[in-house]
Amino acid sequence: MKTWILLLAILGGSIAHAQEQPRQHHIVMQLTSGDTLVHKNLMKQFGNMLEAAPTMKLEVVCHGPGMDLLMRDRSTVQKKVKEFAARGIVFTACENTIRERDLDRNKVLPEAGFVKAGIIHIVERQEEGWSYIKAGF
Repeated sequence: MKTWILLLAILGGSIAHAQEQPRQHHIVMQLTSGDTLVHKNLMKQFGNMLEAAPTMKLEVVCHGPGMDLLMRDRSTVQKKVKEFAARGIVFTACENTIRERDLDRNKVLPEAGFVKAGIIHIVERQEEGWSYIKAGF
């Protein structure tokens, strides 16, 4: 009987301890929309997400028309990108899109990193256990 009581006490303590630990979310978002309303809404979502899960890891992969979010001469949310990059959100630009759309790599916001192929990068993140979200309406 003492063994069962001890076992239940240990199990109960383990469950309580597990509930106290915040989950570490790893999220990769795909942005393919050039719509500035989508970009503005995405910035609002980032604020909400960081408020709910301040320790999350979030990476945004921009390709196709979604590259407009990261282009100095096209982005309407540059200030927010800078703000969220400073808070740990990672923005990545697809080099395939840059080449295919004949974009000037020097006009990509300095807060962004580069990946060779956006889709492949997203798949690799999923294979590493990251959750996938497609951004947009």
